[in-house]
Amino acid sequence: MSEAVKTGPEGLRLLENIGVRLTVEVGRAELTIRDLLRLSEGSVIELDRLAGDPLDVLVNGTLIAKGEVVMVGERFGIRFGQIIDPEKRAESV
Repeated sequence: MSEAVKTGPEGLRLLENIGVRLTVEVGRAELTIRDLLRLSEGSVIELDRLAGDPLDVLVNGTLIAKGEVVMVGERFGIRFGQIIDPEKRAESV
């Protein structure tokens, strides 16, 4: 096998320093532009999730895990509770 076409852990090392965007989604809501324009400081929008439901963790828009918010010193963090099966992740791409 040529050096340029490695598979397995050696090939994955080439990808380790590539940046990705990690997003934690609390929930979603749909609203009209009218309702959007009426929002002001202190407005509340009801989301499609119940309090206590796990949050979605996405990488580049693909769901990879479910988790919960934790405190890490003075900052928020996310604790992974369920990792999505890689085959299911591949289906959603």
